[in-house]
Amino acid sequence: MDVKIERTDLRMICDEAEQLAGSTREHRRRIHACPELSFEERATADYVISVLEAEGIACRRIAGTGVLARIEGRGELRRAVVLRADMDALPIEERSDLPFASQNRGVMHACGHDMHTAALLGALTLLNRRRTELQGTLFGLFQPGEELCPGGASMVLKEHPFEGYDVIAMIGEHVDPDLPTGVFGFRAGKYMASSDELRITVMGEGGHGAMPDRLHDPVVAAAAVITALQQVVSRNADSRMPTVLSIGRVVADGATNVIPDRVLMEGTLRTFDETWRAEAKRRVHEIAEHTAAAYGTTAEVAVSDGYPCVVNDPRLTDCAERLIASMFGSEHTVRLELRPTAEDFGYYTQVYPSLFYRLGVGGSDPVAKPVGKLHTATFAPDEEALSYAVAALSSLTLQLLRCPDK
Repeated sequence: MDVKIERTDLRMICDEAEQLAGSTREHRRRIHACPELSFEERATADYVISVLEAEGIACRRIAGTGVLARIEGRGELRRAVVLRADMDALPIEERSDLPFASQNRGVMHACGHDMHTAALLGALTLLNRRRTELQGTLFGLFQPGEELCPGGASMVLKEHPFEGYDVIAMIGEHVDPDLPTGVFGFRAGKYMASSDELRITVMGEGGHGAMPDRLHDPVVAAAAVITALQQVVSRNADSRMPTVLSIGRVVADGATNVIPDRVLMEGTLRTFDETWRAEAKRRVHEIAEHTAAAYGTTAEVAVSDGYPCVVNDPRLTDCAERLIASMFGSEHTVRLELRPTAEDFGYYTQVYPSLFYRLGVGGSDPVAKPVGKLHTATFAPDEEALSYAVAALSSLTLQLLRCPDK
């Protein structure tokens, strides 16, 4: 995938993205002010549809509260590129003091999905005006429910929206406050972890805390289970393969002198390999059940399957990295490390050649003007990044679907 867009045209794309900066910023602010939780993005979807229809872009509902846009170019329309943006917000009370801060109490775009949605609207607007240059079909996927299992991506795929198409690339981006504005982060191959939720109930026989010899103490058993589960990482996982197992919630609803009948535990399991992921879940069951039994108690283990690993196509990654360097300079690209957070974009990477990269939104001077962190009440990404995002999505699409006579 050699860079085949001339530098003069790349500059034109950047100029066109900058010309759309005002409307793209307005999209972001409108969406930011009215955030909606996962699978409740009705007003957001309505707004997206109104913008697309005003631009003459065909669109329809998908996965309940999502929107799928379609732009047809010329030639072989079975060839397709899909640009994806997530739309949902988080249950966080905003404390950013922005003039367009959330009007929905207790809900906030603290993960930048408003930026993703606005950037995709901008890119589709730019590319629709250049649609005669596309050799194939471009889809814009405005996806609901990234923040909540089972994940909107899994629901999109169940509808088979791209059946009959040859999807040559599924592309997504995510804002990153740790990168300066205009810097893009890439990683080929495995990038983000799978995520599974653990819920373990240890059941025994509670009673008076002064007479533990007459009981089967589930609190002591649960403590042993937590300790024993660390063997999944320290003694079962390949030392070359990062694995995280954390118990973050423990409820033993007794008192100073009352041992309860049961203890509830919840946690997360993160891995970077699907085969090991299945084995790790099996070991969680075995270790918890056998450890509890050694204390005269029982353990019920429930593992809620979360998102699979995000694995980037090496050729797409290389193509995008070189294209961004050609557009903005090599100093605008960085190589990313493995990231133990999860993304439902991983579902797409299991089906299509895919690319998921990071968009720097940290500003030019994060000390003087901090933008905050993801998933916090003060997160305020630099809006100057929107023009970079629109230019990147547009140029990469043209790179992949460019007509041979252009």
